[in-house]
Amino acid sequence: MADPTDCAWHDVGNGCHAYVQRDGGWGWSNAGLVVGDGVSLLVDTLFDNRLTAAMLQAAAPVTAGAPVATLVNTHANGDHHFGNAVAAPVGGPVEVVASAACAAEMTELGPDLLAALNADPTEVGELFRSFFGEFHFDEVELRLPDRTFSDRLRVDVGGRTVELVELGPAHTQGDVVVHVPDASTVFTGDLLFHGGTPIVWAGPLSNWVAACDAIVAMAPETVVPGHGQLATLDAVRSAREYLVWVEASATQAHAAGIDPWDAAQQLARELGSTPGRFDQWGEFGRLAVNVEAVYRELDPAVQGSDVVTLFQHMAAIEGTLPG
Repeated sequence: MADPTDCAWHDVGNGCHAYVQRDGGWGWSNAGLVVGDGVSLLVDTLFDNRLTAAMLQAAAPVTAGAPVATLVNTHANGDHHFGNAVAAPVGGPVEVVASAACAAEMTELGPDLLAALNADPTEVGELFRSFFGEFHFDEVELRLPDRTFSDRLRVDVGGRTVELVELGPAHTQGDVVVHVPDASTVFTGDLLFHGGTPIVWAGPLSNWVAACDAIVAMAPETVVPGHGQLATLDAVRSAREYLVWVEASATQAHAAGIDPWDAAQQLARELGSTPGRFDQWGEFGRLAVNVEAVYRELDPAVQGSDVVTLFQHMAAIEGTLPG
């Protein structure tokens, strides 16, 4: 289990709280809490039962007087919903809400597969343990949403309005941000990795750029990212700049007939030769996934790499490939 000094709730003001884990690297996601009159709304759960239970226990001084009534999952990556069964047992008082696209995607990469990969004795298992070896997937049972929506949904949380806004597909198929207007706060899910590199599992990149613009238009004073420390809109603008650069650079490489993996390595070398521009972010190797996403958008006939190959490419760019 994570050291509690690395995972803690932060009071961001006006009844909003953010649970920030470590440096926000692979699997170390954030969660949020919006407190109203006698009830609360929880934004996301964590990657396994133990982490989620520790997070809920740490929130008890707040939720004792305002129990969680609604749980919103911002998207379908397991580090934002694998703890749902702990926070919202089936048949209990907590309603789980997500976009319809998110709900449809939640079963595609379940805890059973991740548990098997982490237990794999081969080089593939070694690779996945280098990313996810600290998490306990064998204890997780999927808890899917009770209620889904598309586009927008307003939720009353003890007399205050919370706006759920679907901005995907971008990072995943059904990305949602949680906007709390009276607190000038937005919980972005993984539409923002603060200090980390965005990863485009779904795309298109132009949708993610538009999502950044939508978040900026909300004009929040506080931005709670899906990973990393609390942020301001400057972090959103930086993520936008990165995505625009990747899209333009990968499009140029595609036009030149360069293979997507060769293009990713070429762009990684280009960034390495101009230090200070995006290369200082964590998980720099995600560039490989992002370049391939551009190629798939430009040409639907492009065969996407399997998940093992993608993780091998990311590790190779970062120089962390096991073996």
